[in-house]
Amino acid sequence: MSASPSFLQRLFGRTDPKEGLRPLYNAVIGEGRQPHWYLDGAVPDTLDGRFDMIVAILAQALIRLEQQGGAQESVWLTELFVDDMDGQLRQEGVGDVVVGKHVGRMMSALGGRISAYRAALTGEGDLAEALRRNLYRGAPVGDDALTHVEGALRARWTRMGCRSHDALLTGDIG
Repeated sequence: MSASPSFLQRLFGRTDPKEGLRPLYNAVIGEGRQPHWYLDGAVPDTLDGRFDMIVAILAQALIRLEQQGGAQESVWLTELFVDDMDGQLRQEGVGDVVVGKHVGRMMSALGGRISAYRAALTGEGDLAEALRRNLYRGAPVGDDALTHVEGALRARWTRMGCRSHDALLTGDIG
């Protein structure tokens, strides 16, 4: 029998169990910062644009976790996101009194986007329309840029669907 801890022991044996989702969260953030989203996809290279792009990828990861029976892990991943957004706001100089309101609006946006992207990715909605409304916030976007983002997100969704639960938790998002 191996003396090294199993993946689940490493994941759940930590003081803060959400830290076991850190590799997945870091992968989501890394993907959301890729230049092609902003260059080829014309996602606005602003704080809001980067937030929206990261949320699009985070939504995919959260939906996949839920589909794989990882409801608790989905909660922990969301908590990492909230902690990160709280820290980012404070770094930008937003005061304690207002941070909670901003985080609340971000969580509301995340919830709405998860619903829109879930419907689109499972064939019950239109991904291009969800992207126009949520990623581009209704601003005009060229067909080539929209096609790039939609195609890249659909490809990532397909690749995520081929990943095991353990692989996803290690940050392998395809």
